[in-house]
Amino acid sequence: MGGHAKARGAAAALGVLGLLCAVLGAVMIALLPSLIEQQVLKNVRIHPSSLSFNMWKDIPVPFYLSVYFFNVLNPDKVLKGEKPQVQELGPYVYREFRHKTNITFHDNDTVSFLEYRSYQFQPAKSRGSESDYVVVPNILVMSASMMMEDRPMSLKLMMTLAFTTLGQRAFMNRTVGEIMWGYDDPLMSLINKYFPGMFPFNGKFGLFAELNNSDSGLFTVFTGVKNFSRIHLVDKWNGLSKVSFWHSDQCNMINGTAGQMWAPFMTPESSLEFYSPDACRSMKLIYKESGVFEGIPTYRFVAPKTLFANGSDYPPNEGFCPCMESGIQNVSTCRFNAPLFLSHPHFYDGDPALAEAVTGLHPNQEEHSLFLDIHPVTGVPMNCSVKMQLNLYIKAVKGIGQTGSIEPVVLPLLWFGESGAMEGETLRSFYTQLVLLPKVLHYAQYVLLGLGCVLLLVPVVYQVRSQVGGGQAGPGGGAVGASGRSPRRRPPGARISAGAALHPRMSAPRVAAALPVLEGLGPSLGGEQVGFESRSRALGSFVRGWRRC
Repeated sequence: MGGHAKARGAAAALGVLGLLCAVLGAVMIALLPSLIEQQVLKNVRIHPSSLSFNMWKDIPVPFYLSVYFFNVLNPDKVLKGEKPQVQELGPYVYREFRHKTNITFHDNDTVSFLEYRSYQFQPAKSRGSESDYVVVPNILVMSASMMMEDRPMSLKLMMTLAFTTLGQRAFMNRTVGEIMWGYDDPLMSLINKYFPGMFPFNGKFGLFAELNNSDSGLFTVFTGVKNFSRIHLVDKWNGLSKVSFWHSDQCNMINGTAGQMWAPFMTPESSLEFYSPDACRSMKLIYKESGVFEGIPTYRFVAPKTLFANGSDYPPNEGFCPCMESGIQNVSTCRFNAPLFLSHPHFYDGDPALAEAVTGLHPNQEEHSLFLDIHPVTGVPMNCSVKMQLNLYIKAVKGIGQTGSIEPVVLPLLWFGESGAMEGETLRSFYTQLVLLPKVLHYAQYVLLGLGCVLLLVPVVYQVRSQVGGGQAGPGGGAVGASGRSPRRRPPGARISAGAALHPRMSAPRVAAALPVLEGLGPSLGGEQVGFESRSRALGSFVRGWRRC
């Protein structure tokens, strides 16, 4: 009796446990997605209490700037009108450090900050040193010549004389370090003396001189604390809601983010838009494909073919003109009116005529396309490689002897790639908290629901088996009672008590009817006949007496 009670108790306990598991699993299925969404929204906003704030403030991802120079192999022949021939040198790799200062929160759900950048040369990652010499166009001479193209001939002759006096030529042979970070140039000193403010350089001229140990302007972005729909979007840059470099309102708009984080919960229909102070414009990248970076799901975004298309091929870009072939963008209006153009490296994705005009260019997607791999749930970049090429438009200017007979050409100066990938402890922490844990919870909810359903079946099966067992025959053919136990057998040789009750179904008429049959069986039992007859007579007397009662 005690064993059956324990079995019933165990079945009931398992049933209760199953009910709890099933309820917990169902609740998790219903509420877990919204709970994860709330946690993501809470921790990607720009606020000191959010988990991503320190990552936003001091980017833990190591960024590298890789610079490739185009060494002009035939400068003298170019002056005579021949096709330029270039040789790619590099990469010259610099570690890029970024940190935000002057972080100020405002009442209108925005925060303003300055982000400073500094660079350190990495010899071990570079192919060459900063002391390598490179032949490139003299940007100051060629830019000044282009600016004087429509001026009176007398001014052009005076400029030719000044160039000759200062020893300036159309091409120069400088070291990588000088071209990058600046060099003393007598022409630069002369320009600063008589035309102050014409160039944003003090004393030295270098292509990256204004980027090292400097900030990228005062950004004001939305924090997402009060209105999440605008999280990370730029409100103002240097106090401006739009710039004035271009010729249309659309091109002058400051759209997207500051290029570091984007809104979470992306879909393949999402796009990446950001404002680039270096390019003086907003850029939009489009979704290409989904992928995985170190176990973390990502969306890859790339530049559309229309990014540097001219106004004829893509009318919205008309505001960036005057334009030339598709694949290059004129940035002279935001680069001291020098004839500088931006493009993809080796004129990738541009008009084929651009690459054909210069010998030594080999555009290909794998090496020269840009991409950003973003974790779609949080909007945090996992792996990125942004590549741009700086070009100078050169040609002969009548009246300025230094320009010779140069045929008009967009000549590449250098191309650079800014790359960074999450790694180390930051990557492991990101994977554990934002990938592994949600995945475990996702599977746990279904495991709990399934386990709960199985455990709920235990008491049901036990009850059904108990009821079915009540109608089955016991061992030896005896009837099984309602309790599931077979009736107790009478020990051999034991006599039935005179007061023992007959089976309810064994009525007296039936017993009397069976007596003649029992008496007839006597002769056939042989040696048992005498004992059987006496027992039969005794049984008959008992039945007749019972009937009289």
